[in-house]
Amino acid sequence: MTLRTQALAPHFAVAAQMDASMVADAVAQGFKTLVNNRPDGEGGPDQPLSSSVEAAARAAGLHYVYLPVVGGAITPAQVQAMRDAMQTAPQPVLAFCRSGARSAQLYSLTQAE
Repeated sequence: MTLRTQALAPHFAVAAQMDASMVADAVAQGFKTLVNNRPDGEGGPDQPLSSSVEAAARAAGLHYVYLPVVGGAITPAQVQAMRDAMQTAPQPVLAFCRSGARSAQLYSLTQAE
């Protein structure tokens, strides 16, 4: 499956659920960091585990952040953690969740004062 991304800023994009096989696409598209915003197990047993995506990302030389959030229940601490990750992680950053919408919402919240 090909990785489809949506740029929200020159240094930040979102995508739907990734699995380990999609990491090479992220590298080919120039991303330096992956941020997983989807809690493990949310989609049942067929959802790729964060650890498997992380292993593939690190093997490909990418920085990886696991910051699971629940849509509609994003906390100020999670917004700050995302802001911190975006400021310190190598760019560009690709964040993913089930559809990309939750990652986009989290990004939007990091941009608010």
